[in-house]
Amino acid sequence: MDPLTPDEKRLLKRRMKSAARLHAVQALFQMEAMGQTVDRVRAEFENHRFGMVTEEGEVSEANVDLFRSLLESAVAHQSRIDKLTDRALVAKWPLGRIDPTLRALFRAAGGEMVDSATPPRVVINEFVEVARAFFPEGKEAGFVNAVLDHMAREAKPDAF
Repeated sequence: MDPLTPDEKRLLKRRMKSAARLHAVQALFQMEAMGQTVDRVRAEFENHRFGMVTEEGEVSEANVDLFRSLLESAVAHQSRIDKLTDRALVAKWPLGRIDPTLRALFRAAGGEMVDSATPPRVVINEFVEVARAFFPEGKEAGFVNAVLDHMAREAKPDAF
């Protein structure tokens, strides 16, 4: 196999980070839906889901360090993240009333926002793409963009 070019290496690294974000949303959803611990879900994803082959094709390998960081941050800062999310939502739609996938997405994105050096605009763009993966036909991507923008402006005002 030919070695990867620098551009191919950058693209692969970016894809692996994107896959880690998508997997983090899935893992957080599973934790809430099934009442599972972060350790159990993390082990399942790392041992069985990363790189698995499905009928649709191979699931991308993910950046394990980012995946772990997103889960740990989302769990450690869940109360703060949920408050940021609630303030970004209209009063009639508190966090408990939104789709569980979106709730997991906001928690993963919030974890990266409050506990990493990743610029908020990058976090927003990446998680809007994750929303498109889960909701390809809907308006959720625009909703995610608006909520995450509000959260980011509150969490990291100096970045704007």
